Amino acid sequence: MGEQDENLIGHLEALRSCLIKSLVALAIGFIPMFFAAPYAIDVLIKVILAENEISFNFFSPMEVFLIQIKMASVLDVIICFPYIIKQIWIFIKPALYENERYLLKSLVIISSLLFILGAAFCVCFILPLIINFGLSFTTNNINAMFGIANIVNLSLMLAVVFGAMFQFPLVTYYLIRTGIISYEAVRQKRPYIFVVILIIAGILTPPDIVSQLMLTVPTYLLFEAGLLAARKGDK
Repeated sequence: MGEQDENLIGHLEALRSCLIKSLVALAIGFIPMFFAAPYAIDVLIKVILAENEISFNFFSPMEVFLIQIKMASVLDVIICFPYIIKQIWIFIKPALYENERYLLKSLVIISSLLFILGAAFCVCFILPLIINFGLSFTTNNINAMFGIANIVNLSLMLAVVFGAMFQFPLVTYYLIRTGIISYEAVRQKRPYIFVVILIIAGILTPPDIVSQLMLTVPTYLLFEAGLLAARKGDK
């Protein structure tokens, strides 16, 4: 067996160990998160409802149970995320130079913080606005009736979408700083970038203009922040 074959087997073994440890952590973490899920759902509902007095409904015997499993899975990933990142880091660290290690470590930290910021911004500010917007159509003959599955699914989906879109400044910054694209080229294409963000927001959000604008505006402002940071970094 040649040296290259031994190295390949060693890398595969390291990858296997990384995957097994991550899956075991997720499996162990799911159990307590399943019991914590109902409390997390209650907190989520209280936050997005704000001062509105609304009761939620479920329309099938298994609906709440399935929602609890989905919430537990999300919580499980969040809780286990640092450990999983650590295992991935152990796997790829030997292949990186010192400057690449520093760059990747800072990238992961900043990306994680931006994702958390985007998800928190969505839950604390955007979802209450969407709920209030929906309630504004209530009349004497039209009453609001919210299904628990619809609200939780919408909350989780938008939280992930906002977390992902909040990566825009990071992407902009690193594309410019690494020389993949120039600052002037990005600056001149601002109108096109705004349209692209608007289209992406329209695809990722529910089919209403409020959700689309609520995602478009902060994402574009974050893009401008990343552009400004890249410009200062070049000085």
